[in-house]
Amino acid sequence: MIDQAYYCGLVDKLREKRDLSDEELRDVLLCEDGEFAAYLQTAAREVRELHYGKEVYLRGLIEFTNYCRNNCFYCGIRNGNPNVERYRLSEEQILSCCDQGYDLGFRTFVLQGGEDPYFTDEIMVSLIRKIKENHPDCALTLSIGEREKESYRKMFEAGADRYLLRHETADKAHYEMLHPKALSFEHRMQCLHDLHDIGYQVGCGMMVGSPMQTTEHLLKDLRFLQDFKPEMVGIGPFIPHHDTKFKDEPAGTVEMTIRLLSIIRLLLPEVLLPATTALGTIDPMGREKGILAGANVVMPNLSPTDVRGKYLLYDNKICTGDEAAECIRCMTARVEKVGYKVVKSRGDHVRFTSEQTCK
Repeated sequence: MIDQAYYCGLVDKLREKRDLSDEELRDVLLCEDGEFAAYLQTAAREVRELHYGKEVYLRGLIEFTNYCRNNCFYCGIRNGNPNVERYRLSEEQILSCCDQGYDLGFRTFVLQGGEDPYFTDEIMVSLIRKIKENHPDCALTLSIGEREKESYRKMFEAGADRYLLRHETADKAHYEMLHPKALSFEHRMQCLHDLHDIGYQVGCGMMVGSPMQTTEHLLKDLRFLQDFKPEMVGIGPFIPHHDTKFKDEPAGTVEMTIRLLSIIRLLLPEVLLPATTALGTIDPMGREKGILAGANVVMPNLSPTDVRGKYLLYDNKICTGDEAAECIRCMTARVEKVGYKVVKSRGDHVRFTSEQTCK
């Protein structure tokens, strides 16, 4: 038997914005009691509803290139994988995806890709301007990896509103276990700070259950999030890919991912928090569980169906064959089934008004 009063008291402290010691936060992370887990999720739902009500925001994901200059040890589209069928969407294809998404009700588009040298600042600036000219009432999120501050600034001034760059782990030694020497933990962190300095709504996040990850690593991640205060946090379970050195490593769990979603919601009450595709990949009800744990964002795929099976960061990714219209119908039904509603909205962080973000 656990001391329910103690553990529930820790959740109440989080809800009341009182900080926990490392020992207390470790207890919240590791407690396996079912009643406590339910209490934690209920608290997270109450906090998200205080700030965002029952609304769930849609992000239209456009995976526009699977070329990547990096060789991250966990990633299926790493540069060193000879088995990937590479592709790049043309500007016309990307704009068409946005047009289709707009007609379906999306008001945020997410351009996600590997770190593809083809997409120079000049090409990205032109593309961003055309998307914003065609859909001025929409937000545009970029997720294209590490660049220099001036590059980020040019894209922001062209009209990009948000940037997603997962930090993956806040522990330098752990980061170096997951990445080749060409990638620097310090540069990754510098990129995140540069993005905030420029004025983006910034998203970071980590893999849950990544190889060699410990509870202490997760504690560092949570402390980093508390200190950095991102507008978005994207977490998902590590899922191995068969063409990587970590192919035989165990996947992260639904339970820990859900636990962390709830904790992050309490630590950062106003954060935009996705229920990710990876979570839905390891559990057929994963995204619904994520929403019930405090998440308020879902990201259906707007990419052409003929390329979705080529953008595989991990094995067994779901929704690679569905048309965009079917994706949104399915997602809307799933969200409604657990008592929430998909809305046609940019879904900005509450600190950002539409006047601030419409450029």
